[in-house]
Amino acid sequence: MCLNLAVNTQSFLVVFRKCMPKLIMGVFQSAAMKHSLKYVLTASSGVTNLPPVVSVALIDDIQAGYCDKESLQLLDSVKNYIDTDPQQLAWYKERCYEILPNLFKARISDLKQRLNQSDGVHILQRISGCEWDDETGEVVGFHQFGYDGEDFISLDLNTLTWVAPNPLAVVTKLTWDVDKARIINNKNFLTQTCPEWLKKYLDYGRSSLLRTELPSVSLLQKTPSSPVSCHATGFFPHRAVMFWRKDGEDFYEDVEQGEILPNHDETFQMSTPEDWRRYDCVFQLSGVKEDTVTKLDKFSSSNHNNKPSVFQVWWLTRPK
Repeated sequence: MCLNLAVNTQSFLVVFRKCMPKLIMGVFQSAAMKHSLKYVLTASSGVTNLPPVVSVALIDDIQAGYCDKESLQLLDSVKNYIDTDPQQLAWYKERCYEILPNLFKARISDLKQRLNQSDGVHILQRISGCEWDDETGEVVGFHQFGYDGEDFISLDLNTLTWVAPNPLAVVTKLTWDVDKARIINNKNFLTQTCPEWLKKYLDYGRSSLLRTELPSVSLLQKTPSSPVSCHATGFFPHRAVMFWRKDGEDFYEDVEQGEILPNHDETFQMSTPEDWRRYDCVFQLSGVKEDTVTKLDKFSSSNHNNKPSVFQVWWLTRPK
């Protein structure tokens, strides 16, 4: 269940992914030359420390905006562009302050009543937006809902019908399928307006959103007898992989890939644990041709004969 939502920080996205793993996984896989604009909305009932409806805008999975009924915050580069387009600013304000709070408050109330649910904690979530390939020009739109941590309903932009993987959503599907005007409006926004805005945001935010920062890679060990973790921090963008290599052969199977977490300075961190006696740590960042390789041989010799390790401080903590 999704409770401790840090809605005005990048950690909101992490919580959201945990709440709806099936829904999100198909959307967050991004190739090196693809960009995305996503709007993540959470409506809640029975949660006292969270506004009833909150929305977060994400450009390439970087938080670019936040709003609830009383607040609208934008990344500087996004704000710089929107300041040149009063109609777009008015669109955001109307949706944040009026349309979305009223609409989703009614939707979650309707779901609770139709499903005969109590007044406990309930969460209705929506992720919508587009992905744009800047090499091929291909655009993929998506519009999906989750309820209480489960996939609920999504819009198929090919058939222009709603898909209900959850049996509880069948009545909603039948009702929404009738509203063809709404479906067409959604399609136009997701496949035309959304990629147009995304291109503008990327252009205005090129120095920050399209930058590349290489990581600081460390080998960390909790105790002299425990496995070593390879930890990379301070990298950007978030599209990165880390794995182990032995004698020139890359190992991916049975490797626990650590979650990519946001730092408070708008960079990222991740880690991968393994047996320190066998492998080199390899970090690959999207857009960078050369690998970052950290050799373990010196680290191995420094821990010979069970001598205390200089890396015994466990750094892998979630940034606040």
